[in-house]
Amino acid sequence: MKYCRYVLIAAALIAAVMPLAAFTPKKEYTMQVNVGPAYDWGVGAQKFADLVAEKTNGLINIKPYFGSSLLAGKQTNWYQAVADGSIDFVVDSTINASSVIRSLNLFSLPFFINTYENVDKIENGKAGARIIADLEKGGVKFLAWGENGFRQLTNSKREVKVPQDVAGLKVRVVGSPIFIDIFKQLGADSVNMNWADAVTAFQQGVVDGQENPKSVLTVVKIWEYHKYMTNWNYLIDPLVFGVNMQQWKNFPADVQKQIQDAATEAAEYEKALARAYLDGDKSLNILKTKFKVTQLPEEPFALAISKGMKITNLTPDQLAAFKEKTKPVYDKWVPMIGEDLYKLAVEDMK
Repeated sequence: MKYCRYVLIAAALIAAVMPLAAFTPKKEYTMQVNVGPAYDWGVGAQKFADLVAEKTNGLINIKPYFGSSLLAGKQTNWYQAVADGSIDFVVDSTINASSVIRSLNLFSLPFFINTYENVDKIENGKAGARIIADLEKGGVKFLAWGENGFRQLTNSKREVKVPQDVAGLKVRVVGSPIFIDIFKQLGADSVNMNWADAVTAFQQGVVDGQENPKSVLTVVKIWEYHKYMTNWNYLIDPLVFGVNMQQWKNFPADVQKQIQDAATEAAEYEKALARAYLDGDKSLNILKTKFKVTQLPEEPFALAISKGMKITNLTPDQLAAFKEKTKPVYDKWVPMIGEDLYKLAVEDMK
């Protein structure tokens, strides 16, 4: 009887070890990243890869491919490439997948979310859960929310305080239809072009402005082309830390946990970088106390002002005027995004 018990215990131990023993990792797992390594987003992607290597004791080696080099620069193709397994991992913008996953356009409704508190409520609430389900249904395992940031407006022509100030400006926007609709509603001439072409257009004066998070200040040095910046938090650009679903299922349970823990930690770090100085001391304290960062990033707006930029912060009444002006965008896009999802987001923010 004792012998049989030992045999059963040995069999159970072998069964427990077998999945890990049978697992043979790739030499390299590819990761799509749209921006370069100097951006908060790029730093977060590298942090994720480093943490995975550390937590798996070198078993899983993820290599970030910056500048959408795996996609020949076609950043809006990341979702399909990760879903079909052409690329293993991703840290990329929700905007760049919004043509495939319509629910992601929720984050691009103009003047809807506006605060970091609301961003967190939606991402961690019922609306966020619905969006995650949509991402995973198509073949991408969601790991964590990162952040590119609230997108602000810069231009070379004039200060923007009211909707009429946007009218007539030629503004470079990302390749997402809702952005075209927003700026058309504000009377701007919106132009979809890649960033390299946009910079040339700024230098030549044929494009007046652009919209992006604070990284255009600290990395791009947008003050070299534009004098005016309007902080209007008109929409948020969350990032997705993700992995091909089939690849995820191939990982043993303990490796899955290590990857998930790495993504959660890297995303928190990346979000703190993206929000540094923009949410009081909250994100700065996370960087200093939790992540022991001693060389903190520069304060972006003070830096921009020192370089000659004029920064305008809109009042609640001024923001309300922009929201009213862009109401037709809601009439068109909420039905496409989903009335039920929109209502969930409103409830989450309450």
